[in-house]
Amino acid sequence: MSSLPFAAKASAGRGAEVPPSDLPLRPLGRSGVQLPALGLGCAGLGELFTPVPEAESDAILQTAWNAGIRYFDTSPWYGRGKSEHRVGRFLWDKPRDAAIVSTKVGRLFRRRADVTREIADQWLAGLPFEPRFDYTYDGIMRSYEDSQQRLGLDVIDMLVIHDLDHWHHDEAAFETRLRELAQSGWRALSELRACGAVKAVGAGINQCGFTGRFLDLMPLDFFLVALRLTLLEHAPFLADELPRLRRDGVGIVAGGVFSSGLGASGPVPGALFNYAPAGPDALARAAAIETVCQAHGVTLAAAALHYPLRFSEVTSVIPGAVAADQVAAIVTLYGSPPPEALWTDLSSACLVSA
Repeated sequence: MSSLPFAAKASAGRGAEVPPSDLPLRPLGRSGVQLPALGLGCAGLGELFTPVPEAESDAILQTAWNAGIRYFDTSPWYGRGKSEHRVGRFLWDKPRDAAIVSTKVGRLFRRRADVTREIADQWLAGLPFEPRFDYTYDGIMRSYEDSQQRLGLDVIDMLVIHDLDHWHHDEAAFETRLRELAQSGWRALSELRACGAVKAVGAGINQCGFTGRFLDLMPLDFFLVALRLTLLEHAPFLADELPRLRRDGVGIVAGGVFSSGLGASGPVPGALFNYAPAGPDALARAAAIETVCQAHGVTLAAAALHYPLRFSEVTSVIPGAVAADQVAAIVTLYGSPPPEALWTDLSSACLVSA
């Protein structure tokens, strides 16, 4: 099962040819950080459901670089360290101020108790280390230092609190971990931000209902919102979450803009929606939006990529890729923004929120 929307064609290590894009910088809330409107999500480099050979990983990153992309989002969790190693290896000979890198905290990794046992998770060929959650002061400091070494960077621009939600913890465990973060781990993040080792601190969310619970306890700079601010799913987030973020000056980075597939492929057999087979309601919604897009000569994928950027609070979108040609396709979509009339018609048809 792949989370990426476009058909992949191997590039044999070459970066795909794509014209450089004009990527304007946008402010990340009140943090003082500015990000390009388009970045690269690097979960795919950890081989998320799909194998990515070393040569193809290099080609993905080189294609993004050739196109002017300078913002790379990764995590220790992606491939259990593999994505960070790959990003770091690519950037090692680039000027440090030429790229912006975000990674994540919340997990630590250790040697397997039984080295003969394969680790069963979504990473097809992840590094052979077992994860455990840790949101304490010591855990976050160690996670940051481990990421520094894997990435080869003395300063990491942005840190994201990772996977502290109900996808990974039931309510009791979530409350325990959130308290652990607020009473211990947040001090580490504050110290790193205060001394300039990190420029902005955020949290990743995969579900609605969590931004306020974080902000009640800690002054975050931004949220990395995955799957919940997309063309195909956005109304609950806009109604229940965005007003407070707007009021508090908290920025947004939008991930999962293709809803793990359906937002790019359209309502085709086998389409995925939020990492599961698309159901009838999601397929019907995608079909209705696609019909309006076609009337304007716009692909569903182009509309999905550009929709989150219509909100001033959204600084950047960070689609991922498992092949260089996918990066080239994304850059091409970014360079063809839909006409304003499309959004007017979609809003009039009650298919998107104004």
